[in-house]
Amino acid sequence: MLVAPARVPATRRLAATLYGYAFLTDLVLLYPLYVLVFADTGLSVGQISSLFVLWAAAGILLEVPSGVWADAVSRRLLLCLAPLLAAAGFALWVLLPSYPAFAVGFLLWGAGGALRSGALEALVFTELERLGATDRYARLIGRTRTAEVLGAVGSGVLAGPVFALGGYLAVGAASVATCLLAAAVAARFPEHRPPPAAAPPGVGPGEKPGDDEPGWLDSLRLGLAEVRADRRVRAAVLLVAAVTAIWGGLDEYTGLLAADTGTAEAGVPLLLLVVWAGMTVGGLLAPLGERLTHRGYAGLLVFAATATAAGALLRHPAGFLLLAAAFAAFQLATVLADVRLQARIAGSARATVTSLAGMATDLTVVAFYGGYGLLAGAVGNPAAFAVAVLPYLLVALWLLTGRA
Repeated sequence: MLVAPARVPATRRLAATLYGYAFLTDLVLLYPLYVLVFADTGLSVGQISSLFVLWAAAGILLEVPSGVWADAVSRRLLLCLAPLLAAAGFALWVLLPSYPAFAVGFLLWGAGGALRSGALEALVFTELERLGATDRYARLIGRTRTAEVLGAVGSGVLAGPVFALGGYLAVGAASVATCLLAAAVAARFPEHRPPPAAAPPGVGPGEKPGDDEPGWLDSLRLGLAEVRADRRVRAAVLLVAAVTAIWGGLDEYTGLLAADTGTAEAGVPLLLLVVWAGMTVGGLLAPLGERLTHRGYAGLLVFAATATAAGALLRHPAGFLLLAAAFAAFQLATVLADVRLQARIAGSARATVTSLAGMATDLTVVAFYGGYGLLAGAVGNPAAFAVAVLPYLLVALWLLTGRA
């Protein structure tokens, strides 16, 4: 599909805004240090774990309501509010360090993540659709994931020097500043809301919104109805959760896996940089990945699972080269799953449907954390990594059946 020359600047502006927003959202200098803030305040491991539970719960509970709100009100508004909530939470952490402040901060951070999830993908796809450039969605989202990784890498590089200059207060101030910049960038997103679409198959006349913009309840009803009535959309929602959750959860444990190779603490960040480099490459490969057939996509997941298991079981720093290749494949598979979902959504409740996929992913990740903790405690991190990726073989088989 060709983009009209007059619309190329609009596409470029959308892309530049998207990449800047993604980079700033993850350029939070508190990321590498917030656990140390909690520990230095005197929190126990149990208290810190309870904060993570609050964080996850906030995201899960608000995921779908925020998606519905994005469809009913304004996706750009939610993208502006998301980093502001995170900024408020980070400010609380460094100004009033205490368990209640940390808890409120995590609730705000989780709420911000929920506001962003679904709204971002829906806004980008809708704008590209208006410009006749939906074929560029995979490229833009792939590069967006790369911008997020680069933001996280930047936070890791800058956190140490900023902390040396001004301690946690300086790190917190820098984190708040990047969030405020992200909100300012979000205000530049274009937003042209389409007219309300007809109800998807299976929705009765009484369930259609009228001629005005759909309200909150209308958006929720339309989104749920589309997932319920369209098997292809339902399969795409499940595929997003199945592909994203496990490797997304494993990413949190790569530091422990690196330590298990016998690498000194100073060398662990270098091994993690190798993995992040793989994730960066995976996002950039999205345009090529669109050419994959069902069989090719299934093969991609099998390769990623096999490389993960082999890299972990090697129990050597060289195994992280295999892990980087695996995470590149997983990042690509995640982007392609989102592309498939956005292409199949036909109704106006795009953010709602996308948020349903996000909630399914979050629930799966929470279950994974619990299972991984038990498994790693029994057999160790390398074996747990290898066992954890076995479900991807089932997902690949599901893809080969053509039901996805």
